[in-house]
Amino acid sequence: MTGVNRRNRSATDRPKWGAPPSAGISARDAAPFGWAPLVVLFLVGIVDRLEASVISGVLPQIQAEWGVSDTLAGAIPTAAAIAGAIVVLPAGYVADRYNRTAVIAVVVALWSIITLGSAAALGFAMFFATRVLLGAAENIDNPAGSSLLADYYPPLTRAKVFGWVRLTHYAGMALGVMVGGVVGQFFGWRGAFLFMVVPGLVVAVLCWRLREPARGFLDRVVARGSDERVPVPNGPGSGARADAAGLRSRMRGLDFRGQIREVSAIPTLRLVSLGLTALTLGLGGIFYWMASLFQRGFGLEPGPAGLFSGMIGLIGVVGGAVFGGWLGGRWHGTRPGGRILAGGGGLLLGSLLLGCTLAVDDLLLFSLGLLASNFLSAIAIPNLMACIADVIGAASRGIGFAGLQFLIVLGAAAGPLVVGAVSDAMGSLLGAMYALIVPMLIGAVLVLWARRHFEADAGRVLDRARSETAE
Repeated sequence: MTGVNRRNRSATDRPKWGAPPSAGISARDAAPFGWAPLVVLFLVGIVDRLEASVISGVLPQIQAEWGVSDTLAGAIPTAAAIAGAIVVLPAGYVADRYNRTAVIAVVVALWSIITLGSAAALGFAMFFATRVLLGAAENIDNPAGSSLLADYYPPLTRAKVFGWVRLTHYAGMALGVMVGGVVGQFFGWRGAFLFMVVPGLVVAVLCWRLREPARGFLDRVVARGSDERVPVPNGPGSGARADAAGLRSRMRGLDFRGQIREVSAIPTLRLVSLGLTALTLGLGGIFYWMASLFQRGFGLEPGPAGLFSGMIGLIGVVGGAVFGGWLGGRWHGTRPGGRILAGGGGLLLGSLLLGCTLAVDDLLLFSLGLLASNFLSAIAIPNLMACIADVIGAASRGIGFAGLQFLIVLGAAAGPLVVGAVSDAMGSLLGAMYALIVPMLIGAVLVLWARRHFEADAGRVLDRARSETAE
């Protein structure tokens, strides 16, 4: 009996990642719940995008096997993104009302298993269907993950943490192209999809070990503006109980449509979301077709083309996002809307450089131009995501990030399809890339316009947190 009790006690008391220190947390803590939640959510994003982007590295093989046109090939991510757009708002509703760490763990495990369907597809229709199902599943966890980050990390470090997690969308795309190209060349395109099943299941287990933080508690600590340490509800289930109690108070009388109206009325959220949509459209279209462009335009083999294009995207986006997080940290609080200025300026310069690069026919200069363009555009990733977390109240962050994800998946859907359709019409994949420039420039202008609204929108969130603390 003693042995049984010991096993039960150890299973119950096993510490979870993201538990606060016993002394409590203060408004000055950079990572009050530790860095483990950031690492786990970073891995979720990497594996998610790796699985979704493996297809780009093996796309020529799939097209050759089933005789698929560029338009139909470009429609694969479009259909997957549309499926994701359908489920993302309900996913935000779930993220605002249920245990977010459990939601992410279950979803990651499910889409890892569904990946087997892509590898086992007997025809293009079956393959297309599995990609659509995965597109829906992969968008369910995004609102929950973004909401968690805002409850794990304060405004002081939000640009950094959102930058690292959001860059997984683009770095994972680059790595996926590399994995698809290299694994596909040696083991076939089916082997590339099989390769991704195990990492997803491992990450799902890691998510299950995360502690669910109380929603909005960190905002209230920050709003106090004091170095005093505040005790955090601890122990098995206490965070969830505090979360539920807070939700009943803050969401009384606010239904699903009410939440949507509330977040839609935030000017900064509207403008920055459109800017991020344009960024996703541009980078998504470039990454999806980059390996094919190197094969067609410069005569590279599938393996080198996937590796080369993946490295360009990975180095450019990771470097830009890391630099953007540092720049946003320096500019936040030192100038009005400093992070928005950094993000919008980077997107503007990156878009202009992309247009110049597409006119270059030298492989080395073309590659360097793409890398620099990705670097500049990626400065927007950490800064704009952090700005959105700053202007949405804790009780509606799931819905707010779901709305953002809805627009982003539409951008992800449009980029590859637009390039594929224009390529078929023009007979030039390189020429089709120019269709991405205008929306990216418009997005940059919208982001810079949002700067005039940011301080007021962010101030309202802190004012609400102060009133909740007083109550």
